[in-house]
Amino acid sequence: MSAHPPLLEIKDLSVAFGQGDTRVLAVDRVSFSVGKGETLALVGESGSGKSVTALSVMKLLPYPAASHPSGQITFNGRDLMPLTEREIRSVRGNDITIVFQEPMTSLNPLHTIEKQIGEILMLHTRMTPQAARTRTVELLGQVGIPDPEGRLASYPHQLSGGQRQRVMIAMALANEPDLLIADEPTTALDVTVQAQILKLLKEIQRKSGMSLLFITHDLGIVRKLADRVCVMQAGNIVEQGDVERVFTAPEHLYTKALLAAEPKPDPAPPMPDAPVVMKTDDLKVWFPIKRGLMRRTVGHIKAVDGVSIAIRKGETLGVVGESGSGKTTLGLALLRLISSKGPVVFLGKPIQGLRFKEMRPVRRDMQIVFQDPYGSLSPRMSVADIIAEGLKIHAPSLSDAERDARVVSALKDVGLDPQTRFRYPHEFSGGQRQRIALARAVVLEPTFVVLDEPTSALDMLFQSQMVDLLRELQKRRDLTYMFISHDLRVVAALASHLVVMRNGKVVEEGPAATLFKTPKDAYTRALFAAAFNLEAHEGAVAQ
Repeated sequence: MSAHPPLLEIKDLSVAFGQGDTRVLAVDRVSFSVGKGETLALVGESGSGKSVTALSVMKLLPYPAASHPSGQITFNGRDLMPLTEREIRSVRGNDITIVFQEPMTSLNPLHTIEKQIGEILMLHTRMTPQAARTRTVELLGQVGIPDPEGRLASYPHQLSGGQRQRVMIAMALANEPDLLIADEPTTALDVTVQAQILKLLKEIQRKSGMSLLFITHDLGIVRKLADRVCVMQAGNIVEQGDVERVFTAPEHLYTKALLAAEPKPDPAPPMPDAPVVMKTDDLKVWFPIKRGLMRRTVGHIKAVDGVSIAIRKGETLGVVGESGSGKTTLGLALLRLISSKGPVVFLGKPIQGLRFKEMRPVRRDMQIVFQDPYGSLSPRMSVADIIAEGLKIHAPSLSDAERDARVVSALKDVGLDPQTRFRYPHEFSGGQRQRIALARAVVLEPTFVVLDEPTSALDMLFQSQMVDLLRELQKRRDLTYMFISHDLRVVAALASHLVVMRNGKVVEEGPAATLFKTPKDAYTRALFAAAFNLEAHEGAVAQ
């Protein structure tokens, strides 16, 4: 137990969803405390109840759909459970703040970054608009946003996934809370920025004495950041204690399995004579910067700037780089989901100039698993309808029974219970939603799949299982992958060829095994140092 007096204390907390025979117990009599200035890590598999526990602290669960059959939550000696919505608002944002797992769904798409952060500052601290603007620029700089003043007028969709996550962290830190709940705050961040954020959190803790409830699946971060750790499985805490003790002498079988899980490097190289599936030369995606009353173009954001790649059949091309380097934009451009300049050739056929109707039959052979699974799954559709939607368009001759059989098969392929197919996305954890997104992609039996951070929402155990699953699907269905990720350990396990991007350009490429062993570019070396030895490299990638 921590020597710090408890700031947050949870006793016998249970959380149930539904009523009567349909009631599901998501959290079952969980107890732990967080001391002042302490960092407690909450780890466990997807769906174990980590986020539900955290949301209960701030009373953000969808009441009355969710209920608490038992439990007490005490913060600074005050019982939070009986507080009304009006009373809890004085605690949220001031004393307790949260960084959500999915920044795109947490940020308002209609408001600029300046307005969203400034609103918090002016509401809780009564800052003037000018003072709020100055503080916003300072916060964006602290969390590693390049050109923070120039980003004030940006909207969430104009930022990369990692940049949106940094904005969320800036919002959470704005009022220097007593307790920060961080739900997978580094999931969408590359290793260099991840190091910067962790260093920032440590520095803020040192200066302000802030406590941190850190929810993550990255055990490397837990070991470097946390004082104590609670391991959750199926709504229960199966083990808790000091980080060093749990990591060196775990007692529970699940904790041992979690610590032993690591994706094994076994990339499948393509055959030497394998045909090229996807190719582009000197591809460019430039977004105009418009200013002034007449909205004149005064410059461009060169998201992808002269990239040339070729991906062979059966190959996995790994694309790595820091947030905002152009990785996701490159994938979207190859799939013709955003406008670009430069030839794009798919299965030997130029597709760059094809109209919408001409592209439709091609799209069956090219699919994508998006980085944000919740934002890409319709909340109004059941999982069965989401996965079957593509079949209705591309295989209209299938009967209802045949289509349902394909959905069931796809769910089994990604390790989900087919009986859950009539539920809706909000009823699944982040990792489970990522699997649903993968099932939607593979159900059409495509040739080429862009995987945009497909393992980012998964714990170590399921990461390893997902890597094995992707390998198995690749062999069985002869798939070609473009694997976009900031997790270089997973990339090393899957990719046979590697492309390193920075500021929209390819700084280095070649066989993955060669690049990981002997990187030539200084940026590549710094990126690998941050990934495989985070402590020795705390965001020191210089311009």
